[in-house]
Amino acid sequence: MRGKHSELIPRVRKGELALLDRIRSRVSRSPVGGLRLGIGDDCAILRLKASEELAVTTDLSIAGRHFRLEWHPPEAVGHRTLARGLSDIAAMGGRPLAAFLSLGLPRELAAQKGRRRPWIDGFLDGFLALADRYQTPLAGGDLAESPMAAADIVLLGAVPRGKALLRSGARPGDAVWVTGALGGAAAGLELLSQGRSRAVSTNSEKMGDLLAPHLWPQPRIVQGLWLLRRQAATAAIDLSDGLSTDLDHVCTESGVAAEIDAGALPIYATATLNQALHGGEDYELLFTARPNTAIPRSISGIAVTKIGRIVKRRVGQPRVVLMDTSGSRPLRPAGWEHFS
Repeated sequence: MRGKHSELIPRVRKGELALLDRIRSRVSRSPVGGLRLGIGDDCAILRLKASEELAVTTDLSIAGRHFRLEWHPPEAVGHRTLARGLSDIAAMGGRPLAAFLSLGLPRELAAQKGRRRPWIDGFLDGFLALADRYQTPLAGGDLAESPMAAADIVLLGAVPRGKALLRSGARPGDAVWVTGALGGAAAGLELLSQGRSRAVSTNSEKMGDLLAPHLWPQPRIVQGLWLLRRQAATAAIDLSDGLSTDLDHVCTESGVAAEIDAGALPIYATATLNQALHGGEDYELLFTARPNTAIPRSISGIAVTKIGRIVKRRVGQPRVVLMDTSGSRPLRPAGWEHFS
């Protein structure tokens, strides 16, 4: 029987509740941007400006498919989970408002092993560091015990009403541009898969540079906002599935075709042409712009490169053509596609 004062005795919270407490302790309770009420109630509350619309994206990361527990540090898994959603917001020219994170975890990833921190703490380190950088509060989510690790991210962003960058705005005569360098993420993944990164100290500056595009991709939020505010882009997409696949998406949605100059591609130092064309997970922006639009050589310190042009779509002709010194050939979508 409980004593009459037992309700005054603080109870030690365990399991899911204890993990929720740890997460809440690391998240600011103060309103940020459009977030008016965050973790603690059944729903979060956000407020948009009268002149804005809401952009919503979701992305699922699953152990064994999107990351490997034996390859990827938990901090990098957390960073990549949020970067995927932020990159989608960037492609629309949006400003991030809030993130919602649902985690399925095996029990051992939430528990402390001796003096080692739980895996989930490292995951949150990476996730929240990127969230702070882009003022994207973690506003809610869900937790569940699961036989495999999975992270589902929902990102909310704000865009000026009727002004969002879309995939469907490219027109014949437009130039095709990309930010940053291509193929670095695929090259880094190949290093991890071959085990070559284990041959070098994890503190090696050189190895860190080689793996950085894969482990720590940087969403181009600032560049997307620049393009939207100056109305410089006619269409845009983030390069998550590979240039060949994502450019094909733009051409399909816009009803056009494209010619790409192989020699103009900004290929990451350790990457191959094939990785730059099909590798994916670079999270750079690909955008189109009218030929008379002044596009700078860099936007907020990130290089911008013209790689081709949009042309009229012709029946029976490939949507995307790759041109080099030997001529031209169809560039078929060969990036990442689930169930293919």
